[in-house]
Amino acid sequence: MKQFPTHIVAVFGIVENDRGEVLLLKSRHRNDAWHFPGGQVEVGEDLMQALQREAMEECGIEITVGRLFCVSSNTSSYSGYGDYDHVPTKVMLGFACSYAGGDLRDSDETHGACWVPKEQPLTMFAEPFLTQYKAYLAGSVQYHAYATKPEFELQLKREI
Repeated sequence: MKQFPTHIVAVFGIVENDRGEVLLLKSRHRNDAWHFPGGQVEVGEDLMQALQREAMEECGIEITVGRLFCVSSNTSSYSGYGDYDHVPTKVMLGFACSYAGGDLRDSDETHGACWVPKEQPLTMFAEPFLTQYKAYLAGSVQYHAYATKPEFELQLKREI
């Protein structure tokens, strides 16, 4: 069996266009949930490169990575998938990003991408995306610790 490292490091970005709209993606793998571009940082990548790669892979656009607004820890650990027997704690860093070019498209991971007014995601997201999006809107840098198994539980929220 393959094993993940002790922690998975991941990034996500809230991407704004020049009209002040934000990008949402619909996941093929998360019960059609709306989310932001992002994913695991691969060996040899820095955080910015990983987020730019994920945006290109998931929806075909180029982004400029800006300020950090959120650090999150998913403290849940659960049974794995594929060749993995265990999924460890995840550390996720959220960045404010801007659209730099390209046309939205579907991918192996997404089947829908759209630009929406900034307030709209508040009615579309489930946790933990809702808590992370509220951190983006707050304008400060926040830290969140939460568990997702058996259900979402926010364990800690504070400005850093």
